[in-house]
Amino acid sequence: MRRIPREEGKGFVYIAPGAVVCGDVRLGEDVNVWFGAVLRGDEARITVGDGTNVQDNAVLHCDPGVPLEVGSYVTIGHSAVVHCASVGDRTIVGMGSVLLAGARIGPDSIVAAGSVVPPNKSYPPRSLVLGSPARVVRGLTDAEVEALAESALHYIQLARSSLSVRFYGGGDVR
Repeated sequence: MRRIPREEGKGFVYIAPGAVVCGDVRLGEDVNVWFGAVLRGDEARITVGDGTNVQDNAVLHCDPGVPLEVGSYVTIGHSAVVHCASVGDRTIVGMGSVLLAGARIGPDSIVAAGSVVPPNKSYPPRSLVLGSPARVVRGLTDAEVEALAESALHYIQLARSSLSVRFYGGGDVR
């Protein structure tokens, strides 16, 4: 369990045991990075906006000189790979999805679990993106858009509660 200090006057970042954050990585307030996730900013900058969660075993990395930007209140699902892409605010990148170099996902969108987003492909705001190769299957409803940030808010609360838990190989001890 680690608390990473933020810029003066800001909140905290939660990085779970076993997660790796290295290189030029800028994390916003209340960002939480879960078990086994890897954020590799060794080739270019990774910027992650406020309230975003990077779930277990997800990988964010860049090519030399090509930055990666993730907006605020984004959920990067378990085992997703985001490779020098741009993800808009309040977006969910589903479990096991792959976003290839230069992909751009508009804000308030969902990339369905297991989708493969081709290189240099752009998707408009409020899109449900699905498949391999990924395509827009429909726009999101107002109700769906309103619910997008709920995932991120849930993980912020989970991260805050995890700060009081010590992790050992045999289980959690409070």
